Amino acid sequence: MAKSTIHVGLEIGSSKTCMAVGEVRADGSVKILGVGETKTVGVRKGEISDFHQVKTCVREALLEAEDVCDVEITSVILAVTGSHIKGVNNCGTFRLPEEGSEVDEGHIMEADEIAQDIAMPSDHVYLLNVIRHYWLDGQQHITKPLGLLGKTLEADFHIIHGDKLRIQNSLKCVREIPLDVSAVVFAPIASAQIALNRENKDEGALVIDIGGGTTDYVLYLNGAVEASGCIPVGGDHISNDIHLVTHVPLSKAELVKKAEGDVSGDPAKSVGIVTIEDEAGFPDLEIKRQLLNDIIRGRVIETLELVKDGLPEGSLSKVGTGVFLTGGTSLMRGMAELTGEVFSLPVYRPEQPEVSGVQAYFRDPQYSTAVGLIRYAQIVEEERSDKRSKNSLFHKLSKLLPFGSQ
Repeated sequence: MAKSTIHVGLEIGSSKTCMAVGEVRADGSVKILGVGETKTVGVRKGEISDFHQVKTCVREALLEAEDVCDVEITSVILAVTGSHIKGVNNCGTFRLPEEGSEVDEGHIMEADEIAQDIAMPSDHVYLLNVIRHYWLDGQQHITKPLGLLGKTLEADFHIIHGDKLRIQNSLKCVREIPLDVSAVVFAPIASAQIALNRENKDEGALVIDIGGGTTDYVLYLNGAVEASGCIPVGGDHISNDIHLVTHVPLSKAELVKKAEGDVSGDPAKSVGIVTIEDEAGFPDLEIKRQLLNDIIRGRVIETLELVKDGLPEGSLSKVGTGVFLTGGTSLMRGMAELTGEVFSLPVYRPEQPEVSGVQAYFRDPQYSTAVGLIRYAQIVEEERSDKRSKNSLFHKLSKLLPFGSQ
């Protein structure tokens, strides 16, 4: 890169709306300039339920980000999620014109188009097409097999698509601020850019991003995306479970979940009583710690099992690194132990930031998606500079979502 570039990642989550501003410098390093953040109102299970409230949240995050970073923000990279988003693998086969033909860009494009032509609901649109591998006469190639001789060329893609109108609603909300949307990225793909390095992806790794309203995941095997998806369950559901079972007010249930909960299953962590002070003058509420932990643990097990069920059969046996947890809910006590129990794999839990200043956002799992968008944009710019943009991690928004533009 000849000069530094400013990128802005926007995540409209169920719990918070976050706008991260980062500078990608000429030497390839990334500096986080700051983050604008506000509590989200009007999003349920990762999807917009109140358009005007969400637009207000985005505007507040924008104003804070501009104030903190002292920059004018005109364009963002938008993370989206929701159970309507689906990831599938598909392989396209193209027979070269003559036996022993040399593979050229035209042949690659033909194979790519065949691979990306999948059956999907009529109300869905392509969100992301990620090349996994190429195959030439049965031999795998990580990059394009240009110039090689062969008979049959195959392109293997991971294709992510989602409900057109739901994605449009997110775009409309941002554009009415007004801000341009330079690209749309499925949230766990962005989070993985912070959670994993190239070695992790090559050896095999599962990223699970547990947020307030959703749990997103992406599985990498042999350096490529093997599976991705969204479970419409997150930390808010745990708080609601505590509220329903114990009759503790929902706001208090959220606080006691964070301050007192433990999902490890360790009997020593479930001894005694949790006292919840009542600020209205009524008697304090008491909950058995065992009951509290059982409520939380039950919901988390269910969520992790749903993620597990969404993975291809036998794929976990190929994971050589382990499970990487991220998202705000991943910070709960005992989460790493329980995740290891469910997946029978090593678990890498995000650490609380120990450094001061905006660089702490790099290490805080609550900001992994927003900051990951910046890293994601950096990767795409590097690919484009290497003249490999046609099949890079994402195409321009106008090509992927050809419905309405500002």
